Parts: sequence; C-alpha cells; structure tokens
Amino acid sequence: MAESLLSNNSSAPEPVFPRFQPLALADREIFRPILWDYQAETSELTFTNLFIWQSHYGYQWSRSRDRLLVVAAVAGGQAWALPPVGPAPRVDLCRQVLGWLRDEFGVANPAIERADPRLAAELAGHPDFVVERVRDHFDYVYRTDDLINLAGGNYHAQRNHINSLARSQRFRYEPLRAEYLPACLEVSARWCKVKRCEDDLSLMGEWEAVNAALANFQALSLQGGVILVNDRVEAFTCGELLNKATAVIHLEKAAPELRGLYAVINQQFCRQAWAEVNFVNREQDLGEAGLRTAKMSYHPHHLVEKFRIRLA
Repeated sequence: MAESLLSNNSSAPEPVFPRFQPLALADREIFRPILWDYQAETSELTFTNLFIWQSHYGYQWSRSRDRLLVVAAVAGGQAWALPPVGPAPRVDLCRQVLGWLRDEFGVANPAIERADPRLAAELAGHPDFVVERVRDHFDYVYRTDDLINLAGGNYHAQRNHINSLARSQRFRYEPLRAEYLPACLEVSARWCKVKRCEDDLSLMGEWEAVNAALANFQALSLQGGVILVNDRVEAFTCGELLNKATAVIHLEKAAPELRGLYAVINQQFCRQAWAEVNFVNREQDLGEAGLRTAKMSYHPHHLVEKFRIRLA
C-alpha cells in the first residue's frame, strides 16, 4: 500500500481517513463496540474474521468520525473496500472511499465488496452508484434447532453420517480448551497436507486464518469445540456471536479420513454452545460447487445477500 497514506505502526493513534494502518490484536477493543452496535448480518463484519484473514487480504483500517473503514490490498496490486460500518447516511463516505481507491491506488473500477443489504438499500437507485448482487458471497443462515435436531427427511443423510461414525468409533465432544490447541493445529496441518494447500493460494490463506484463530483463540474470546475419537482430537470448530440472534462459525476442520466427523462437530457445537441462539451463520461458498452442495444440503433458513458497489 502507498506509504504516504498508510501507517505500519500498530501503536499509532487511531487512523483517520484517508490514513490506514494494519489491524493489531489491541484494536479489538475499538472494533467490538462499533460492530456490535451495527448488529451485522454478514460474516465478514466481526473483528475475528478481519484479524485472522488479515495476512491473506492485506486488511487495513481507518475511521471517519463514527464510522469504521476497512480496505484490502491483496497480492498483485488489487485493492477494494469492505462496506463502511456505522450509521446512515453513508452515501458521501462510499463515494469518497471509491474515489480514493481510484485516485490513490489507480484502481480502474474500484469496488466496495461484500456489502450488506442495509448499505445496498441506502445506495439503490442513486445515480452515482451501480449495485449488483454477488451470489458467491451470500452467507448461509440456518435455524439452530434444525442443526441440532436434524429432524425429518431433509436431514436423513446427516443422521446416517453420524450413525455411521457412532457404529465404528468411540467419540465424545469437549469444549475447545487451551490444552487442545496443539492437537487442533495438528489436525489443521493434516487437512492441509491432504488438500495440498501449498498448490492453492486460497487454501493457503484459509490455513493461515485457521492458525491465526487458534494462536489467538483466548485473546479473541472465541467459543469452540472438539471431537475426540478414541481420546484423540480429530475435529475442531470455533465461532462467536455475530449479532443478538445469530452465531457465526468461523472455522471447522476434521480429519478427512473419518466419515461423519463434520456432521458430528456441526451438530454438537450448535447443541453445546449455541442452543439459546436462534440462528447460525455458516458463511459463504465462494462459488465452489462442492461446498455449495454441502451447505444447501443442510437446508438454510435464508441466505444473506451481499453486493458489489461501484461508481456509475
């Protein structure tokens, strides 16, 4: 990013637009009240998500009065913004951010990516903006009771997976505690080896995000769970509240050779950690056909639409 506009000093005072700086763990105390007041619906808008994906997306942040700004600068010189978080109206600020990306970064067609329905509604029909839905970024949101009970014909396959594991293995659920973190990192490394992460930048980014979440699990105040098979950790997951009615699952990994582990960790984590919350957001599929099929197989209650916003 341009040195004249961006600070790399994480101990500097809060940056004011158009100055940006990288996220530091200490910034969580600044982000949390702003994000919680906003009551976001989209999975990107938690400090945890931004922090663990910072290495992959090159996230930097700034403030504009009572609004929070985050931009991404990924390898290859690409740059884009996330939706400004804060009260309406945000029309002028969106225009300024897009113009800044164009003028200071040389982005020919600058965009606000993964904008939520609230911002899209603010800008819909405005002559200065083009607002388009991006299906690959839609979040999948499920009724928590559905994920716990797996009742009826819609969940026949999931029940079969769980029963198959129960017949072949002795397993139990435990909350993710500090003592399990090294074993979770080992599961993540095994998963990455099978998936050949080193050959795929997206998978490498995901692996780095998982490791960042586990390394900072307590500092980020995450909730998590593990499945132990024959007293060995073989699956883990973690998440947090996204808003008052919804939990968001940030990551979920399981030993690929054991059928049924993903169904078990999904069900048990919802039962043990989120039974009092109405909905669970399990993030997007990024256009991956297999992942879309898997997410749709759990019959989401609704999808949270996301949008790309450009200058007209």
